[in-house]
Amino acid sequence: MVCLLGLSVASVPAAGVSVGDSTVTSDAAVGEQVTATVTLTEPYQNPSLEAWTLEGETELTDVTWTVEYYDQTGARVNQQSFDGQSFSGANIAAEDGTSEVQVRITGTVPAVTEYSYDPAQSFIVLDLTQAREGGSSNDIDSWSATHYTEESREARNEIDDAAAAIEGVDSREAGEDLQSAIEAYNGGGEEFSLAVDLANRAQETADQTQQSNRLVRFALYGAGALVVVGVLIGGFLYWRSQQDGPDRLG
Repeated sequence: MVCLLGLSVASVPAAGVSVGDSTVTSDAAVGEQVTATVTLTEPYQNPSLEAWTLEGETELTDVTWTVEYYDQTGARVNQQSFDGQSFSGANIAAEDGTSEVQVRITGTVPAVTEYSYDPAQSFIVLDLTQAREGGSSNDIDSWSATHYTEESREARNEIDDAAAAIEGVDSREAGEDLQSAIEAYNGGGEEFSLAVDLANRAQETADQTQQSNRLVRFALYGAGALVVVGVLIGGFLYWRSQQDGPDRLG
């Protein structure tokens, strides 16, 4: 199931075009089809332009772009469609009555070329650019998402669980197994099963260490309790001996 991240950005990006509401996937499986939408507002401010061209790029595959133009009343005045991992030629002009632009992209999540546990491997969902007459351009904004396979997701979850189990546990062996699991994850492919095994071993070692530490603490508590009891009994016996002694005043 795709995890969607809704963003409302009030600040003005470097290009000056404000990015309004956007819905972009933040995490998706390789081979899954996803759709993302981004709304551009105040298209003629900072810098003050009467017309410019919108360009876009993505690492999704089998891509379709849809650019919709809206006037100040919210009515759609135009629509364009583009195919491919990049497009240009979406002309935005004040004389056309355009006051807001919505970009929608649909495509397939690409394969992972290189796995990384931290930071997690990612791909560009869409990157938008404001191109001006004369060849100059400014980035509007870029959106990325992590991608995974069933095997890589399982390995990551096991490593996450092991890392949580190890936190606060003083076990060099568990820490080394965890690091080895991360290195195996970064290797990808057939290394995922090894990463799962190493992460499980790290968690088991951490659990055993924690259990041993609890037993040691209980033993120390018990020994301490025996010492306290011994002192109390000794004190009581001493007090009794004093009470049962000869009456020195008789």
